[in-house]
Amino acid sequence: MLDFENLEKYRENNRIEAKKALGGLPHSIWETYSAFANTLGGILLLGVEERENKSLHPVDLPDPEKLVKEFWDIVNNPQKVSANILTSRDVTIRQIDGCHIIVIVVPRAHRNDRPVYVEGNPMTGTYRRNGEGDYRCTKEEVFAMTRDASVRTQDMQILEEMDTDVFCYDSVHSYRMRMKYARPGHVWEDLEDIDFLFRLGAVGRGADGRLHPTAAGLLMFGYEYEIVREYPMYFLDYQEQLDDSARWTDRIVSSSGDWSGNVYDFYFRVYNRIVQDIKVPFRIEAGLMTRRCIPLCGKLLQTVWSMQTTMDIRGWLLLGEKIR
Repeated sequence: MLDFENLEKYRENNRIEAKKALGGLPHSIWETYSAFANTLGGILLLGVEERENKSLHPVDLPDPEKLVKEFWDIVNNPQKVSANILTSRDVTIRQIDGCHIIVIVVPRAHRNDRPVYVEGNPMTGTYRRNGEGDYRCTKEEVFAMTRDASVRTQDMQILEEMDTDVFCYDSVHSYRMRMKYARPGHVWEDLEDIDFLFRLGAVGRGADGRLHPTAAGLLMFGYEYEIVREYPMYFLDYQEQLDDSARWTDRIVSSSGDWSGNVYDFYFRVYNRIVQDIKVPFRIEAGLMTRRCIPLCGKLLQTVWSMQTTMDIRGWLLLGEKIR
């Protein structure tokens, strides 16, 4: 997110667009909305002008609430915009140096929502962002996005018979903490959990208009007893065999009942078990211990992750590899 107390240090680029909007909603914001959604996402600033030196400065919007209502009315009109990919937290009114501005955070649209187009015609109303400008996509680019949108993998399936209470939110919070450390200041950092999961693709909007887990979200963050309702053969099993006379000397299974049993927690339980017996260098950063993955450790973890991500989720989900 931007540092709004120092707005003048920013310039328009492929992720930032400023518009004065003193005469109402500019027609061009819909081209920018489409361009951001079809490219990398971005931030639309209404009530902000670009001066001759390219610096950005706020101008006071006389009635920002009216503009916000008008924006929501139009973005929810399928005759004007093909898809509303925003949540209520994506549109906010801020006050800077006594001036009211509107901040609209447009995420990159999910593959199945692209192309995001305006005015009801994908061939003439689909845009992409390049530098500071919005450019109409070619027919070939529109066809490519349409082709990609038609491909729905198993992990994208929306499980409409389940609600979002199937998630282990301790797992979600752990994932968010790791992401915050790896990518500090990310635009998703301040989102509510459900909005974060939507951005991540762990939940999707069903035919009833409500949010439900996706297959990937359920496997990644769900409780094991919820996962087996959808995938009865789901079973994760890490075995360590150090002695040929024993079936195993250490074991982690998803059905033990004393932890979530989901894929995310399984990976890090196995990781922690592996590094116990391997000398892995570490250092302290920001009060947290970070390990540098050495080749042997990296190969073992890559094996575990590859096994989890290449399996057919409708088949046996069984990890029975033994580490000797």
